Amino acid sequence: MRNLVAPPFLFCHSRHMQKLLLTLCLTLIATPLWAQSAMTGAEFDSYTRGKTFFYGNQGSAYGAEEYLDNRRVRWTFLDGRCQEGHWFTEEDMICFVYEDQPDTQCWTFYLAPGGLTARFENEPSSLELYEVEKSAEPLTCMGPDIGV
Repeated sequence: MRNLVAPPFLFCHSRHMQKLLLTLCLTLIATPLWAQSAMTGAEFDSYTRGKTFFYGNQGSAYGAEEYLDNRRVRWTFLDGRCQEGHWFTEEDMICFVYEDQPDTQCWTFYLAPGGLTARFENEPSSLELYEVEKSAEPLTCMGPDIGV
């Protein structure tokens, strides 16, 4: 004798119940970013340390960040120039400070099925980044400008 497992919607005898179950499933699948739990500093560190992440925004390449030991980072807008910095936690945000840029930049990071997603908290409606690729390779950065 075989044990057969039927999908849950088959147990719904009425059309109304089937519709309700379908709506519930679609709602769970389409849960917006802000309804997910933000990553903690420990989760973020564990996921990123020793890796380089390439980020996109609205279908275009945005930048890349290499996550080093001791919460140090190296950022580039993919122009060959890199900025050294570090990150720290503030409430449920991951905040970054870079050399030559005194303003702290805070983000809320989420781990979605496709990878990291980050919302810029200094202006939440303005920028959302998503992981396009991650690598164990370090960033390639040009040296300081050399003139004649």
